[in-house]
Amino acid sequence: MFVDHTTETAPEASRRAMRATTDRLGYLPAPVARLAESPHLLDGFLKLSAMFEATTLDPLAREVVIMAIATRNGCHVCVAMHTAKLTGLNAPPELVAALRDQKPLDDPRLEAIRTFALQLVDRAGAVEPEDLQSFLAHGFTKQNALEVVLGIGAYTTSTLANRLTDAPLDEQLEPFAWSSSTGATVQ
Repeated sequence: MFVDHTTETAPEASRRAMRATTDRLGYLPAPVARLAESPHLLDGFLKLSAMFEATTLDPLAREVVIMAIATRNGCHVCVAMHTAKLTGLNAPPELVAALRDQKPLDDPRLEAIRTFALQLVDRAGAVEPEDLQSFLAHGFTKQNALEVVLGIGAYTTSTLANRLTDAPLDEQLEPFAWSSSTGATVQ
């Protein structure tokens, strides 16, 4: 139902973001081509994700939040894309596998942020005081807690839109393919 727009077929207001994404990645991801149908959604997601990237959370902690949301929401595109990003960050394979399989992480600090992100979503933000304290006890701050909310917002937007538009997995991400039914790599 949704089409893969090009910079020629997309609404005028989406074209600049599409060109910038292509310049940054070297190709136009299918999800961006489909989100281009709504210039506001495309622009909003790109701005939110850039803001999340600029938070005080370290890159690995940010990726844990993203993967927690992506696997929870069953977005095969986001899981593959962020598996590739984790690989680029030299994340331990065991960490990547646990995130993809929605399993507890061996690293207590990263498990604290993963758990906190899922608690925020499951409880619509109304986490118990002891859950917030547990998060803070792992070296995170109240600012970080609010930054996790930003990440959840950005990647809930992305995962829901990708699923709504039935965004396919780009060839560049096929080595990182994921199936929500098993969490396993699809061959």
